[in-house]
Amino acid sequence: MRSAPPLRATLLGLLCPLLATAAPPPAVPEPQAACYVSDTAASQLARLREALGSGRFVAYEPTSLRVVNGQVSAADAASIGADLAALRPKFDSLITYDSVHGAQAIPAIAAQLKFRALIIGVWNPFDAAELDAAIDAARRYPQLVVGLLLGNELLFGHRTDASHLAGLAAQLHARAPQLPLSVSEPFHVYSEPGGAALLRQLDFLLPNVHPVFQPWFHGASTATAAQFVVNVVADLGQRFCGPILVKETGVPTAPAAGGFSEAGQASFYSELRQRFPATRARAFGYFSAFDAPWRAQDVTPVGPAHPEEAHWGLYDAARRPKPAARELPGLTSPPFPP
Repeated sequence: MRSAPPLRATLLGLLCPLLATAAPPPAVPEPQAACYVSDTAASQLARLREALGSGRFVAYEPTSLRVVNGQVSAADAASIGADLAALRPKFDSLITYDSVHGAQAIPAIAAQLKFRALIIGVWNPFDAAELDAAIDAARRYPQLVVGLLLGNELLFGHRTDASHLAGLAAQLHARAPQLPLSVSEPFHVYSEPGGAALLRQLDFLLPNVHPVFQPWFHGASTATAAQFVVNVVADLGQRFCGPILVKETGVPTAPAAGGFSEAGQASFYSELRQRFPATRARAFGYFSAFDAPWRAQDVTPVGPAHPEEAHWGLYDAARRPKPAARELPGLTSPPFPP
């Protein structure tokens, strides 16, 4: 069964609430640390860096996708087209979670709508058919696809271990050397045993950094929450030499009984934009594109379902923009390549 973003462990040294009201930290040179370095993938990695620096990413699952009791209802192409048309005025770059179950239609529709970058997610990268579908899409749309994401929280969910994931990445570097690779885990997982060996097989990093899942969150300001994301990325940058794009960070908009609101979500992103200006080396994506009501019953690897999981979207399930989406500045990215 698909897992909603679960509770994260606290990395104590990164809370730094005293820094919450400080000015954003100055940019620092990107350190030399573990990552995969390949001349073959350099062209696509350069395009990814351009999208980080001047584009705007959003994590996207189709609104027509459903996963109930482990049974997947595939997304349909017409609905995907309506989703991406709604997103395009505010976003030019996508991160997906799946390469099958209807997601095969995403690259063609995204290219038609002139999205500039697509990171294709592979929910189960050990499934040969799903992995083949992702690689085929990358080869058919080389001007759009800038990387491959091998799973979502596979290590945190105990669906594999770091050595197997590193081995798969090494195999894929040999099979598709032009394609930058990444994995996505809660930020603290990269420092666990086997993490360094895995980082050496990755071209870029897609951590999940959710202040919401920290025990101090509900008593903290949005400035503290935003600074936490900045601090986490700075720490990861000491151990990883490639680009870092925060794949998931944000605030759900409901339930109100949990202290969540649309105004709180908008405030968090406004603060994060001030404290975390995008560069070619570091950026954050918005999580997520649309509300997913079915996820309110989605059980996580660390506990029961959480009602807030249905309300992460910057748009509701009917594709109506919430304040966080309406307040986004206009895009300044260059045109999509012909």
